[in-house]
Order: sequence, then C-alpha cells, then structure tokens
Amino acid sequence: MSRTLYLSPPSFDGFDGGAGSRYQARREVTSFWYPTWLAQPTALTPGSRLLDCPPHNVGMEECLRVARDFDHVVINTSTPSLKNDCQVAEAVKQQKPGTQIGFVGAHTMVLPTETLKASWAIDWVGRKEFDYTCKEVAEGRPLETIAGLSFKNRDGKIVHNPEREMIQNMDDLPWVAEVYKRDLKIENYFIGYLLHPYVSLYTGRGCPAQCTFCLWPQTIGGHKYRVRSPQNVAEEMAYMKKLFPQVKEFFFDDDTFTANLPRAREIAKKLGPLGLTWSCNSRANLDYDTIKSFKDNGLRLFLVGYESGNDDILTRIKKGVTMDEMRRFTRDCHRAGVVIHGTFILGLPVETRQSIENTVRFAQELDVFSLQVSLAAPYPGTELYEMARQNGWFVKKDKTDLVEGDGFQQSTLEYPGLSKEEIFEAVDRFYRAYYLRPKPILRIIKTMLEDKDVLVRRCREGYEFFKSLNQRKADLAAAHAAAA
Repeated sequence: MSRTLYLSPPSFDGFDGGAGSRYQARREVTSFWYPTWLAQPTALTPGSRLLDCPPHNVGMEECLRVARDFDHVVINTSTPSLKNDCQVAEAVKQQKPGTQIGFVGAHTMVLPTETLKASWAIDWVGRKEFDYTCKEVAEGRPLETIAGLSFKNRDGKIVHNPEREMIQNMDDLPWVAEVYKRDLKIENYFIGYLLHPYVSLYTGRGCPAQCTFCLWPQTIGGHKYRVRSPQNVAEEMAYMKKLFPQVKEFFFDDDTFTANLPRAREIAKKLGPLGLTWSCNSRANLDYDTIKSFKDNGLRLFLVGYESGNDDILTRIKKGVTMDEMRRFTRDCHRAGVVIHGTFILGLPVETRQSIENTVRFAQELDVFSLQVSLAAPYPGTELYEMARQNGWFVKKDKTDLVEGDGFQQSTLEYPGLSKEEIFEAVDRFYRAYYLRPKPILRIIKTMLEDKDVLVRRCREGYEFFKSLNQRKADLAAAHAAAA
C-alpha cells in the first residue's frame, strides 16, 4: 500500500475548491465547504492523509514539505483551478520524481485526455466516482487493470480503461467522521448562512433533477439518487455529535436531500431524538406538513436554488419548479419557522435586462433570510456548456476560463442585447437592492445583538462583502479599460 496524500492544493487566497456541485471560486465572504469527496477515499485508504490547504492557510512551501512523506498524491482539481493545480503537481514531482500523481474531479471525468496532457507531472486521472479507483492505485495494482482510470503508459501513450460501475450500496462506504477529526480543523470552515462551527457531509449521491447548469449530477454523481440507509446516517450523526461537541449545525450536502421524501422523513425522525441542529439542500416544492415535521425534528435551514425570477428561463434550464410553487414553498417555510438561504444565478439562457430586474424583484418578494447571487458557470460536461457552445454565447475563445485572476467568478456568457459587463455589474446591483432594505438590515442586527460571536462574525463578513463588491467594480473597470 503506497502512502497516499489526498490534496486540495494551495490556490487563490480564499479559493473554495470544495464547493461541490457548481462554483469553485472565491466568495463574497470567507466560505469553505468540507472536502468530502476527498475525505471518502481517504477513509478507504489505510495510512493515507487528507490535506485541505486553502482553509488551513497552507502555502506551497508547507504543502511540499508534507508531500515529501508520501509516494502517491491525489489532487482534487476543477476547471477554474486546473492550471494552478498542475503547477502544484509539477513542484511535487520535481522535489521527489518518484511520486505518483493522480487528478480527480468533474473536470477529469469530462476531459480525461486534456487533463493528462495539461502537465507532464500527471500520471493518471480518475473518471466518474473515484473512491475505489484511488484505493486500488494506492494498493499498487497495475494501472491497466483499474476500472475508471485513464493514464499514460511507459511510451507516453494515453490509455482509457473501461468505466467503473457506480456504487449502488452507499452503506459500503466508510464514514468520513474520523478523517475530519484527524486531518481537519473544523473551526476553519465557514459558510455565511450556517451556524459556526458547522460540519457538512453526504448521505447520498446523484440527483434526479435535470438542471442544465448543475455540474456533478451530469458528470460524477449521475441522475439516480443513490443513498445511505436512514439507520446508517443516524448512527454517523450520533457519532459525529460525540466526536464534535462544539458543532452547532450539521449540513447534508446532497444535491437534493429531499429528492427521496419518504427516506428524508425517516432520517428526520431518527435525528429528532439526538437533539442536534441540521440543515440541507432542498427543492422549493415541499408541502407545509413535511416542512413542519422537519422543523420539529431539528431542521433549521433549507438551502434552495431559486435561480431566476423568470418562468421562461426556469423552463429552459429544466428547473422543474415554477415561480408560483417557489412562492408557496417559501411562505410555508416562513410559517413553519424554517430559515432559507436562497441562491440565484444571473446570465442563464436567455437573460435580458428585464429578466434580471424581474429576478431582483422576485427575490425581494420572497424575502428569504439570506441569499447568494452567482454568475452562470458553463462547466464542461454540462448541458449549459453545450448550449453556449452551439449558440455562440461564449465571450472568450478559452471556454474553460471561468474565474478572474484573483479567483472571483467572471461572466463568461453574453446574449444579444445583453453584454457580459452588464451581467457582471448586475451582481453588485442585485446584492445592494436586496440587502440595503429595512427588513434584511433589521434581521442581521437582531442576530448580532443576540450573540456576541455572531456580532464579531457579521462585522467581518460585512467588511469582506463590501470589499469583494468593490473588487468586482475594479475588475469591471479593468475590463472596460482593456476593451478600450
């Protein structure tokens, strides 16, 4: 068994490489998701270690020092971070040429050949679910015998092995709790709308929804929701509560935790007696009784993708939920006392100035506790990417250029009558139009007055938030100057 290091490399300051299904980028406030997709194969591989550099402020020098003790390094990469990750891989290989280096992630699934060609230092890449692929490489099996693997043979030729079957019995996977405890400092992980400290984990993979922009269901997870049993989830949650007594909230990061409602209800009933606070991703289509039952069993917050305030756009992106359904769901959450963090996307097909204004007004009408506004990110492997390619919506020749030099998202699409600059600028306007109203201001002040730690945190986040908006303005000004 090769000593294996599972690595989220040093990157842009504040870069959230563990951002799951959609947006690997810097956020408006310090935000870090748990590297659960790397923690899972770490738990499978004896003698391995997980090193998540960005949340732990680990720079290149320290990263290389740690990597020297390992013979096998597996790097989690993404489309925005590939160039940076290749530089890290090359530095690892230069200091210890015998190190075997593999890359995993949605980008390697979609573009295995291109990823292998991106750097001389990459020996192999994993496709689809890579848990057992990584474990088998670490066991020293010949690369040509490992399913789901693409690699360079001795002659430098790229070989693609047969696909690996998707994991059907998710209970076979070991818990990630011990890896979190041993290798991560959980206090370093922040999400603005979750209580701190928090812990996130998956209870299943895949999503039956067909949203055209969502990355992982279209690449790694698939559209079948494969789940752990309610008993398995409840047992790990009970263990996590003992292991991390300081945690104030547990978040289920499944793309749509509520996709299998009978199972979700059963899990909720098992979590209630544990007395813990939990939150999850949900579509905006639950009825009041379900929402209330979740609330009674410890649910605090739903993370909900509303995306747009235009039904035509919702139809084009195959959201599967209408604005009226979203309104009804949101009213029911308010009534049940469940907090909502809503996410919206600007620049989806086919955005117009009017649809942007409609979305801003829709968000104000819903009046959820907090929200995030993102730019449409056409990742390779998604239907959105193919639509953009076929219709000529890409701004740049390099269709994988998704973030600015400082790690913030950039607008990569534009439409007839709506430029990328207008879409980019609308993010700032959206945030200000939403948050600079009496209701959101009073909500934020109330939470600050109720808890001193929240007061300190909100002051920091407020500073970071307005600093990032000013940085966006600077990026936009620079783009205008370059165009001129």
